[in-house]
Amino acid sequence: MKTALITGITGQDGSYLAELLLEKGYRVVGIVRRSSTTPYERIAHLVDRIELISADLLDQTSLMDAMEEVRPDEIYNLAAQSFVATSWTQPVLTGEYTAIGVTRMLEAMRRTVPKARFYQASSSEMFGLVQQTPQRESTPFYPRSPYGVAKVYGHWITVNYRESFGLFATSGLLFNHESPRRGLEFVTRKITDGVARIKLGRSTELRLGNLDARRDWGYAGDYVDAMWRMLQADAPGDYVIGTGETWSVRQFCEEAFGHVGLDWRQFVKTDPRFNRPAEVDLLVADPAKAREALGWNPTVRFKELVHMMVDADLARHATAPVDPA
Repeated sequence: MKTALITGITGQDGSYLAELLLEKGYRVVGIVRRSSTTPYERIAHLVDRIELISADLLDQTSLMDAMEEVRPDEIYNLAAQSFVATSWTQPVLTGEYTAIGVTRMLEAMRRTVPKARFYQASSSEMFGLVQQTPQRESTPFYPRSPYGVAKVYGHWITVNYRESFGLFATSGLLFNHESPRRGLEFVTRKITDGVARIKLGRSTELRLGNLDARRDWGYAGDYVDAMWRMLQADAPGDYVIGTGETWSVRQFCEEAFGHVGLDWRQFVKTDPRFNRPAEVDLLVADPAKAREALGWNPTVRFKELVHMMVDADLARHATAPVDPA
């Protein structure tokens, strides 16, 4: 039985990855920060099948202790301050978790379990003001947010530890991936949640920022399969993961509202408060390397993903008590 250690196990990707690894017979251990509350909603159905251990990306010793205790075969570093908007208001904290935190993880691995295999969650936000379309592994980075900058650091420190110390350290340059478990602060979930609220008469409008921004949106369940495949490869490397299709926020709204028989133009209002200081206008992946080297292909396409998310939010709101406010 292989042992996998996952940071960020309580997040969208962590929960789907834990499910996948359990299906494959792994012992799954998740790192969580010590807290007086237990925000384990996404993994509530898994808590009796996984182990949780306290550590923090800000604390080197705790990471080393966790790895020493668990002795993992595979390490998936998914934890980060991952919301781009928050990276503008908390840039230093974003750097500590999303950039320096990667170094702490790699250093802990190097000192305790150097034979383990390491996955780093890199991001399409590293491409930012894109220098090439579509974006592939060789495309230069031009990040446009503190989050994107921090992810570039995390990516390159992973490459450096791989090349300097011979670690099996791999990065997945994942493009936007969504699901019903996506956080409500992210635009896709904000839209599908808004659609459900409006359809059920619990809201009358949805305020969004730049409707022209275009993204390559895939399904998180597909993307964690790509993570796992990267760590089964003969040699470590870096892989772009995406669908190869790009859609605008406006098109996402059109598909989501249309799924419940509504015209999005009657409900969506643009609000400059939600615009980024520096916008990323277009992201679209070239996943050819992952397809050829890993045998990976996305199974859920754009419209199916949007419908899945709208249906899940409709079901959630339909059974939730009505807010008296």
